[in-house]
Amino acid sequence: MKHRWSTRELGELIRQLKELRRELIAEEERYARRIGAVHVTQRASARNLVHYLALRRHDMRSLQERLAALGLSSLGRMEGHVLSSLDAVLAVLHAMSGTAVPSAQPQRSLDFTAGAALLEARTEALLGPAPAQRDVRIMVTMPAEAAEDGGLVRELLALGMNCMRINCAHDDEVAWRRMLQHLRKARLQLRRPCRVLMDLGGPKLRTGALAGDAVRLRVAPEKDSEGLLAKPARLWLTRLESPEPGPPEASAVLLVPSRWLAHLHTGEPLSLIEARGKKRQLRCGPELGLSRWLELDKGAEFALDRPIELVRLAPRGGKKRTEARVAAAPASDVFLPLRPGDRLLLCRPEALPRFGHNGTHEAPAGFPRVACAQPEVVSALRRGQHVFFDDGRLMGIVRTPSFDAPEIEIMRAREKGDRLRGGRGINMPDTELQVPALSDKDLVDLDFVAHHADLVGLSFVNRPADVRALHGELSKRTKRPPGIVLKIETKGGFERLGSLLFAALESAPFGVMIARGDLAVELGYERMAEVQEEILWLCEAAHAPVIWATQVLESLAKTGFPSRAEITDAAMGERAECVMLNKGPHVREAVTVLDDILRRMEAHQHKKRAMLRRLHLRPLETE
Repeated sequence: MKHRWSTRELGELIRQLKELRRELIAEEERYARRIGAVHVTQRASARNLVHYLALRRHDMRSLQERLAALGLSSLGRMEGHVLSSLDAVLAVLHAMSGTAVPSAQPQRSLDFTAGAALLEARTEALLGPAPAQRDVRIMVTMPAEAAEDGGLVRELLALGMNCMRINCAHDDEVAWRRMLQHLRKARLQLRRPCRVLMDLGGPKLRTGALAGDAVRLRVAPEKDSEGLLAKPARLWLTRLESPEPGPPEASAVLLVPSRWLAHLHTGEPLSLIEARGKKRQLRCGPELGLSRWLELDKGAEFALDRPIELVRLAPRGGKKRTEARVAAAPASDVFLPLRPGDRLLLCRPEALPRFGHNGTHEAPAGFPRVACAQPEVVSALRRGQHVFFDDGRLMGIVRTPSFDAPEIEIMRAREKGDRLRGGRGINMPDTELQVPALSDKDLVDLDFVAHHADLVGLSFVNRPADVRALHGELSKRTKRPPGIVLKIETKGGFERLGSLLFAALESAPFGVMIARGDLAVELGYERMAEVQEEILWLCEAAHAPVIWATQVLESLAKTGFPSRAEITDAAMGERAECVMLNKGPHVREAVTVLDDILRRMEAHQHKKRAMLRRLHLRPLETE
């Protein structure tokens, strides 16, 4: 039986919506000073953002269901024009109930078309004109080879790149300048616009040096595409008493007593037992001064703090043994194997040698130590807080806080173990870190970025003061500063997004990047689906363009083969104003596929609104 709405029920809906409206106006008056501080061209957006934040303090679901049952707007697509949406629904409810519509309110809000027009204009100001046949732009991260290969840049532009991204955490000014020169040439040749985003590295927390009995070095020979030996691993064998530095190509430097070294012969076989208990054979190379090369055909692991027993056959039979110590090794080959239940000390770099054996720390001797490249954050850790390493592959909990070296228990890792290396990311989502968003390196890089980029990416932004600091630094360097992009990649940045948007509205143009890699680690992968939606909604309320970033078509760009899940993810990016691709050997194919996906999805979806394009299906069969 069809429900007939009574005058009382309609009156209750009107009452609720009026109360909501009064609350939004009161909130606007409360923040009048903040709104007045916003750039004059963006005050309407600031008011709308205040309205949206006030509205979303309520659970609207019951109200939405009742409005939808009447065939009215359920306010599910009101982000760009909050007050106008409320007023439109109220007007219809008054007409249905036969009650008088209140006298016209002062015009405070954007109408339905003005909000969309504002977002479109700001997107064009930030990211340039929309390409033909699609509105969503494509941003591509430049690999190092783009500095030398102008053809790659030209090809990416021809395939559909609309914005070049240069990551200032990699390469240097010489390489960046060459990339920009290649882009200028390609733009002239193809007569296509293309903006440039330069991402500041920011205060990325990373692991530093590793120490302790458990730390290992992995040495491995090179193999060809069929898995056959192409080049043996080479170890530099030198005197313990006065070692000679190893050449750059050395996989490791081994120190042995000079008397033992003096009796070696070219081609003589040697053997050792590596850290996993496996026996390995080596060949002795020719003398190079007072040192020699050793060649190894199989992979081996060495515990850095433990001596290795090196064995050679004596000329008349028998064996001659000695202890060899690993003195140096490439940092990329040094790792700490970790399993659930293992413990480590996260140290200030200067405290790394002091802890783990006979140091002042009360933890059992032998704990491995991992330096934090940003020492000031170590003392901020508190008992029970989470610490993530290497993009979330490893998760630990602080068991014993310490100014110099808190003790962390690994809670999540693969049962067979994961390898933690130096230079890997650290995330501390539970810890309130007082770290400025602009590092010393960022300030140096800004001297170049301010004059060459159209957009500058503010990494690991957490507070409105970070946004204002970037505005201030840019204004010192140029009278026409580039637009800014707030990279939301921390728990603090997400939770303060409303305040960050307000700070960004003080100057134009600006946009927001959903940096989903670090953000997923900080907030938990299970929350990413809802979090990226909330960022999209909040940015639409502020009429701020959004860049959908991190791991878009990642498998395709790296291997040439996409997964079904990442194709769907790329399609979801259509709701943003720009989609970013990371570098990879197959990035050309990724640009082509993304261009096709965005063109197709544009006919089906715009923001939260489904577009009812004609479906190309066969008609129903008659039987």
